[in-house]
Amino acid sequence: MAAGMASVDVVAFSIIKKISEKAFLPGFAIVSMLLYALQPILLLQALPYESVAVMNILWNLISSVVVALVGVFVLRENISTRKLMGIVIGIVAMFLFSFEDGAFSNP
Repeated sequence: MAAGMASVDVVAFSIIKKISEKAFLPGFAIVSMLLYALQPILLLQALPYESVAVMNILWNLISSVVVALVGVFVLRENISTRKLMGIVIGIVAMFLFSFEDGAFSNP
């Protein structure tokens, strides 16, 4: 579910970026607002499966990493080496959060 919430962020941020570049008309901001209205519904669907703390962290990590990658590869934005290292750390953090406690221990 965190990936779904992050997908909303990716689409909404991309629309806002295109509006700022004058590639989309400002009226397209309504689409971003409507997408963001879905976030509480998606969070509510996820809460029976994961704590709000972990869901929020995963949502933010996935969103941040994917939006940064879209910015670099789709929107052709430049990124410094230090910021690239931050993205890599975010990917490692997502990997760590994706395992249940004790997943690496021997049975």
